[in-house]
Amino acid sequence: MLTRRQLLFDSYLGLGALALTDLVAAETKAPHLTVKAKRCIFLFMEGGVSQMDTFEYKPALMKYAGQQMPKAERTVGELATFSAAPNRIIPPYWKFARRGQSGRWMSELLPNLAGCVDDLAFLHGIKVDNNNHGPAVYHTLTGSQFPGSASLGAWITYGLGSENKDLPGFIVMGDRRGATIGGAGVWSNGFLPAAYQGTLFRNGATPIVDLHRRPDMTAAEQRRELDLLQWLNQKHSAERSHTSELDARIASYELAFRMQTQAPELVDLTRESEPTRKLYGLDDPVSEPFGRQCLLARRMVERGVRFVKVLHGAGGDRWDDHGNIQERMPVHCQEVDKPVAGLLKDLKSRGLLDQTLVVWASEMGRTPFDNNLTTDKPGRDHNQYGLVVWMAGGNVKGGTTFGETDDFSVRAAGEEVPLRDVHATILHLMGLDQNRLTYLHAGRYKKLTDIGGRIIQEILA
Repeated sequence: MLTRRQLLFDSYLGLGALALTDLVAAETKAPHLTVKAKRCIFLFMEGGVSQMDTFEYKPALMKYAGQQMPKAERTVGELATFSAAPNRIIPPYWKFARRGQSGRWMSELLPNLAGCVDDLAFLHGIKVDNNNHGPAVYHTLTGSQFPGSASLGAWITYGLGSENKDLPGFIVMGDRRGATIGGAGVWSNGFLPAAYQGTLFRNGATPIVDLHRRPDMTAAEQRRELDLLQWLNQKHSAERSHTSELDARIASYELAFRMQTQAPELVDLTRESEPTRKLYGLDDPVSEPFGRQCLLARRMVERGVRFVKVLHGAGGDRWDDHGNIQERMPVHCQEVDKPVAGLLKDLKSRGLLDQTLVVWASEMGRTPFDNNLTTDKPGRDHNQYGLVVWMAGGNVKGGTTFGETDDFSVRAAGEEVPLRDVHATILHLMGLDQNRLTYLHAGRYKKLTDIGGRIIQEILA
């Protein structure tokens, strides 16, 4: 039987398919499940956030400070080798205290975020599949440690479409200091149609390059120029098959034309009140860059952008603190603490938090020990078994905790929590069934969670 989609692809030299590509990428699709969350803001801290200095209170690290770490059980590879080699336990340099009605232990490094703790649900002892940054970043953001897979944002926009035809459905907010590990591959569409890839916005006064048309060109002249370009591209595409990237390029020209009306207002933060700007830390040069990203993220979801990925950390400023953690960790935390707390408070005050799933993640955790026995500026190494993720908004049960690491914050004390469980839970909170969200590629129906993940019901309201 010939489906309507097949008819569009086969009829009139395939030009119907071009129209369909633009339509499918922009339309709002019904979720599989009835849920509260309609949009997602994914805060990614690149480099490996030290869990025992931020979210996990471990008295054993103070008790055994400076001593040899007991060999890490149920670990393999680099972590097993380093834990068995000569090392010394490095205690946290910062105090922990119970915060909120939930009595959650939080480090003094994150005082503003600690004030939002009752809105957060924490997941501990998450395992990623690789102990190196590149594969771990890919795994966290695409579900696979290898390049070429579709990113989480691409999957969600593929499943739900966009709510605003004049803005991209999936936007990436980059760090001003450089590119993330993996580059565009971590917000790629992968094997999904190219229309679902993320659109990168730069951090700074001009997030969108060449947004405005040339001063000497009128809107009518630009429209005629685009019409000619589209006709040429369609003619080229009609004579070929497998033109997903070209189809997406055609659609992107049209989207860019429409964005000229909405995007200038979107990125103009002078429209925000002074109290709101201070809430995000825009009055402090340390927190201003990430505060700008978080405030833009709120403005984006407010206007119906489906998925916003906000990146923090690049180059030597990543959370990759192999040395001098005592000086580096406070800087990382000061850059993000007030902006993230401001985002949560702002979303909540505007009635948007219930409709917006906010996720904090990194690509891995850190070790409680350092193998350098002589330095007076110790750090922490990679730990693929100790990732901490928190979520807020949507149908998340604030003030809850799932999972627990051992006394030294090395790995899960009980059953291991694979990363695919986190991805399955995010999809569920966004109204998507991981087993129905599939795409046929290379003879196999692919999905974000691969062999499937467990939905972590314990953090659902």
